Order: sequence, then structure tokens, then C-alpha cells
Amino acid sequence: MRLKDKVVLITASTRGIGLACVKACVREGASVYMAARNLKRAQDIADELNAEGGNVKCIFNDATEPETFISMVDGVAKDAGRIDVLVNNFGASNPGKDLDFARTDPDVFIDTVNMNLRSVFLASQASAKYMAEKQGGSIINISSVGGIVPDVSQVAYGTSKAAINYLTKLIAVHEARNNIRCNAVLPGMTATEAVEKNLTEGFRDLFRRHIPLGRMGLPEEIAAAVVYLASDESAYTTGQILTVSGGFGLATPVYGDLAGKDARR
Repeated sequence: MRLKDKVVLITASTRGIGLACVKACVREGASVYMAARNLKRAQDIADELNAEGGNVKCIFNDATEPETFISMVDGVAKDAGRIDVLVNNFGASNPGKDLDFARTDPDVFIDTVNMNLRSVFLASQASAKYMAEKQGGSIINISSVGGIVPDVSQVAYGTSKAAINYLTKLIAVHEARNNIRCNAVLPGMTATEAVEKNLTEGFRDLFRRHIPLGRMGLPEEIAAAVVYLASDESAYTTGQILTVSGGFGLATPVYGDLAGKDARR
């Protein structure tokens, strides 16, 4: 029960990593607010978790409507009296249009960076106001290993995540005086519905060859890092960029070609 009595707000919470974070925080005793555009889907999930003894509520958030990041935070603070943990899980990606530098449409680039960065900035700024009143809180940004290791495509997505990594450090420095911590979790390729839908099996196999642990991550493994950063166990940890990627990006670029072979030959 590492999060007992803590109020946790999680964006993009009905699928994948966001849903795994909801379930993990509930298991650890938190009161969880699921921010979602599809409130019916969120409520169905909340009902299931509450039937098992959880304490889950839903609140509206639509990333295409920036003002809802403010109303979402205000709504939680009004209902619960405070916000202890904010998990900024929302992130937009358009693999079909977010290509390499030469071919990506400028509007796609600007829109993607704008949407991903403003979601973190607006929700964090609004939450920090309430956290400061209680002199404590934890902001956790779900970034991506793509924000530190340039990819051959998704130039906008990678740029937005790199910006979020930097913003994470800025928030950590600026809000430390209020005992507000801010850290980022950077998943590698994770076995989610989005990955299954948008990436071919061939590409996934190619990517796995460059992961030293040899597999994709599980949403629950990302959620475990989130729980740690949300808990008091990480009370002296702030401004950190934590990769949870199976070691992707650590090895030489030819790792995928040499793995399992005698590299001395």
C-alpha cells in the first residue's frame, strides 16, 4: 500500500500504459482519477475496479481542447481537496504522416509537438498550484526513449518527447522549493494495442534485435516505475529521466547484427 491515501490523476488512462498505471496505483491504495475523453469507457473500467475494492473516479479530458487540462485538474482538486500525484501519460503520434525530416509536413510537425508539449505543461502548471498549497507532490511525465535516441522516422514525436524531458528538469528545479518532484519515465517499445495496430510484425522483430533484454516491455513494467516515482520511496528523487526500455540505445548501433555471434570473427 505504498500510495495509501494519495490522490493520483492519470491522463489517457483507458488503454495501454495509462490503464496499467491506473491498476497499479489502485493496488497500492491510491484514490485514482481517470482522465479520459471517452467517459463511458473510463466509467466501465472504474466500476470494475471499484467492485474489487478500488477507489476510482472519472474526469473529462480531451487533448484537442486545451482548456480541459485546466478544468480536469480543478475538478479533481475540488472533489478530493488536493492532488498528490499527476501522471502525464497522454501522447499523440501519427506514424503515417510523422515521417523523416525531409518528408514530414510542417503542419504535422507543429501540431504534434504543440499537442504533446502543451498537455504536459498545462496539466503540470495547474497541478503544481494545488501541490504547492500542500507543500508536496509528484509529477510524472511519460516520455519515450525516442526522446533521447533519434529514430529514422517520427521526427515530430521524438522532438516533442525530447522537449518533455527538458521540461521535466525545469519543473523539478523550479518547483523544488514547494517540495514538488518531477520525473520522466521513458518507455521503449511496449506491448500495447497501439504498437500492435501501428507497427508491423517485421518492424517489431527488427526493433527487438536491438533490445539487449530481447523483448518488448509490458505496460505493467512501465507502471511499476510510475508507482515508485509516485511513492514516498522516491522522496529524494527529482529531475530524473528514467528509461524503461530493456537496454535499448545502450549498445553499439551494430548490436542487432552481432548479438548471439562471436564479434571477434
